[in-house]
Amino acid sequence: MEEDREVLLKEFLKEKSISKSALTDIKFKGGKITVNELEQNVRYKVKKGDRVSVSFPVEKPSAGLVPEEIPLEIIYEDDFLLIVVKPSGMNTIPSREHPAGSLANAIFGYYTKRKIAATIHIVTRLDRDTSGIVLIAKHRHIHHLLSEQQKGGLVKRNYTAFAEGVFTEMHGTIDAPIGRCGDSIITREVREDGQTAITHYHVLSQYKAFAAVGLSLETGRTHQIRVHLSYIGHPLVGDDLYGGTRSDMGRQALHCSRLAFIHPISGRNIDFSIDLPKDMKKLIL
Repeated sequence: MEEDREVLLKEFLKEKSISKSALTDIKFKGGKITVNELEQNVRYKVKKGDRVSVSFPVEKPSAGLVPEEIPLEIIYEDDFLLIVVKPSGMNTIPSREHPAGSLANAIFGYYTKRKIAATIHIVTRLDRDTSGIVLIAKHRHIHHLLSEQQKGGLVKRNYTAFAEGVFTEMHGTIDAPIGRCGDSIITREVREDGQTAITHYHVLSQYKAFAAVGLSLETGRTHQIRVHLSYIGHPLVGDDLYGGTRSDMGRQALHCSRLAFIHPISGRNIDFSIDLPKDMKKLIL
C-alpha cells in the first residue's frame, strides 16, 4: 500500500485487477493470500506499508484436450507467456471437423513434456487458414490481465494480406457492421443489424492483379478482415468463401505479422514482427 488509508483486502485486490473468479479459485481451490506473511481473508483491512502476496492455485490440465507432439515455432516464452507462430491449415482450438492437430493440442503437448501445470489460455486466435503470431497466457490470471488490455485497445495486432484488384484509395477505414449471413454458423456479412466493426488499411504494394495490404483492427469480429475487404470489392486472394479466387493460392492470403502489448507482470512493452510465410512470398517474388 502506498496511500495513507485503510481499505478492505478485497477492494485492494480488485484495484490490482484480481478478478472475482480468481478470488473464488483462491478460496476454494488451494490458493492463498497473505499480508506481511500472515494468511488473511478478503475482509482484512490493509494499510500503507503492508506487503500483500497472492498465491494462485495450481491449474489442472485442460479436460478433454489431448496432448500432441507437434513442433511449435516459439518466438518468446517466460513464466507467464508463450508467443508462437501458427501455420496456415491448423486450427487454433479443436473443432468437430478437426478434433486433433490444433495449436491447443500442440501447446498441451509442449506443456506436458516440460511439466508445465497450466490450462491452455489462448489470448489471440486466428482462423484455421490464417497464419501468424498467436499469444498464449500460462495462467488464468494472466489471461484476465491481457483480456483487460484487449478491452482497452492495448493489444495491437497488425496483419498483412493480399487483396484482389487495383486499389484506387491507398489507405482508408472500413466502418461497417458485421453479422451472421442468414442461418450460416460460418459465413459473415456486412448488415445493418450487425455488430460494430472497424478496419484500417493501407496499400503496401500494388501488383498487376492484387495488392499487398497492411491492416489493423479496432474491433475483433469473426472474419472481419475477410468480410470488410470483400465488401469494398477487394476479396482476399485465395478466399473463395468471400469471393476470392484460388487459382494462385489455396487459402486466404492473410497473415498476422505483428503483435504488441504491455507485459502484464513486468510492464515492459513487448513488440514482435515476423516475415511473410513461404506461400505468400511466392506470389510476390
